[in-house]
Amino acid sequence: MKTKVFIVICLAFLITGCNLFKNDKLPIEMIAFNYLTNEEQKKIPVSPKDSVVKEITVSEELGQKLDKKLIGKTIYTVTFNHTEDDSSGKLVVYIAKDKKTVIGKGYERKK
Repeated sequence: MKTKVFIVICLAFLITGCNLFKNDKLPIEMIAFNYLTNEEQKKIPVSPKDSVVKEITVSEELGQKLDKKLIGKTIYTVTFNHTEDDSSGKLVVYIAKDKKTVIGKGYERKK
């Protein structure tokens, strides 16, 4: 009887221990992708991983669009490749330093 209890306890520790190392954190590209509308998601021809993630400092110009309180702060941009069209540049999602809070979205200037 003691052996069975010991085995059950060991299995319980083994199962719960494995869950401690599990990483449920979504990649920043998926955070950005999930924020998009269905129409915007359809513009991404390959995958959300086909994007460029950059850490930037919010300029005066960008701060006017997003939030004046962000000017001078560091945030992330996720720029989705192959989303530009005749009138606008690539689709960009702005994410806070915590890598999970979406601040806003927009399009790059057409070059």
